Amino acid sequence: MRLENKLALVTGGASGIGEAICVRFVKEGARVIIADIDHERGEDLAQKLGDKANFIKLDVKNPQQWQLAIEKIIIRYDRLDILVNNAGIAIPGNVENCTFEDWQLTQSINSDGVFLGCQQAIKAMKDVGGSIINVSSIEGIIGEPKLAAYNASKGAVRIFTKSAALHCAQNNYNIRINSLHPGYVITPMVSKAIAELSDTDATEFQQRVLSNIPLKRMAEPHEIASAALFLVSDDSSYMTGAELVIDGGYTAH
Repeated sequence: MRLENKLALVTGGASGIGEAICVRFVKEGARVIIADIDHERGEDLAQKLGDKANFIKLDVKNPQQWQLAIEKIIIRYDRLDILVNNAGIAIPGNVENCTFEDWQLTQSINSDGVFLGCQQAIKAMKDVGGSIINVSSIEGIIGEPKLAAYNASKGAVRIFTKSAALHCAQNNYNIRINSLHPGYVITPMVSKAIAELSDTDATEFQQRVLSNIPLKRMAEPHEIASAALFLVSDDSSYMTGAELVIDGGYTAH
């Protein structure tokens, strides 16, 4: 029970990696706030997890919704120990055919949402301490020609995490902030992104990706949740501003 009596907020918590993190955190004793724009899936997951979970609707690119969500959490629970900035989207597109609208939407959710979440969580945590995970990706470290906007957004999350972590350390806030960098994971987001490619591009993408994973498979969401548990628990008490890569060896080449 490594998270006993902790309160955790997980964005994008209704499906994929976020759902797996919520499930794992509850098993480890935490009370979890599932934040998502998918009301139906979020409520279903909260019911499945029982009295240790609640759902709130949160559009992470909306500053007012972030402020209201954190205020309500503090009023109701008097604390916020953990924030996992996990919400994200992936819209396929290279530098030439990615539309400006797709670019802006990707940045607003994947990058702006992380900034807004950290800003509000730090206000709530700075007197008592806490732990924040910003979910980036290996695509924030290496390039993928068909994911220009996604690469840019996740690269921003990676370096912003270090800036925020240094700020908290220098001000003695006792808030640790680290970034998590999954490789290719079997999630609805990945499946949706592949489905939006042409048949030829989808086949080429999957063959290329799998051939470059030394462990020869994509990850399961629960494997990423285990890494998230490590980062928010006392087991990683000397880690801040760090990046934890979980990719089956993809970036080891």
